[in-house]
Amino acid sequence: MVPASSSSVFDTSALSTPPPLPAMLLSPTYTPAALIPITAFALGTWQVQRLSWKTDLIARFEDRLVRPPLPLPPRIDPDAVHEFDYRRVTARGKFRHDQEMLVGPRLHDGNNGYLVVTPLEREDGSKILVNRGWIAKDMRDKSARRSKDPKALPEGEVTVEGLLREPWKKNMFTPENRPDKGEFYFPDVEEMARLAGAVPVWVEETMKPDLVEAYDREARGVPIGRPAEVNLRNNHTQYIFTWYALSLATSVMLWMVIKKPVSGIARRARRSQEW
Repeated sequence: MVPASSSSVFDTSALSTPPPLPAMLLSPTYTPAALIPITAFALGTWQVQRLSWKTDLIARFEDRLVRPPLPLPPRIDPDAVHEFDYRRVTARGKFRHDQEMLVGPRLHDGNNGYLVVTPLEREDGSKILVNRGWIAKDMRDKSARRSKDPKALPEGEVTVEGLLREPWKKNMFTPENRPDKGEFYFPDVEEMARLAGAVPVWVEETMKPDLVEAYDREARGVPIGRPAEVNLRNNHTQYIFTWYALSLATSVMLWMVIKKPVSGIARRARRSQEW
């Protein structure tokens, strides 16, 4: 009886010849690995689109900043505010300090404090909400501020210059406001306007960036206004680099895995076939 050859006993074709590349990528072993560079590349492309959108948005806001201040009209449509976001405006009226609301805690140069939100009652009796700026925690009480400097709580008619802003959006980590206890953790413009009997219009009072004046205001309890500048974050460039780099690195790793030399078992089977 003639013994069967090694080729008839062992089918080494599967060991000596790797499956075609498309078949390997669709296998359960390689499919998850193949999805990583594809997903990273898609996210990098999405960030390119986001960068273009954010750049155009910032340019539009900065164009509004360079225009002269616009006097607020007697009647304001809250639904049209988004068309004037970051527009410099002026408003005349009297501060209703009896309806003041403190939003916080808020940090300023590492110090804890609050944002002072005071309704401004205008000549026609309507009110808007003015974010006057930041005060230190120990200046929470109005009496403490008034004893330091009467300008901390200005009386009579005043002119406010600031930025007209869209209402803030609450994130999922911020607790709910407790207006019954005078605790506001974020500026809910709609809610605060209802409490003050005001139009839901939000103006952020501005001041020129001046470190010395800011320290002086902090000591006297005078709110530190924000600078008249666009403060939107634009980190999309680094996100683009991160996602595309991840896509490239994982693609190279996947190629190395697919093209790695055949295993020792496959080499021994191939040699037995040659014998």
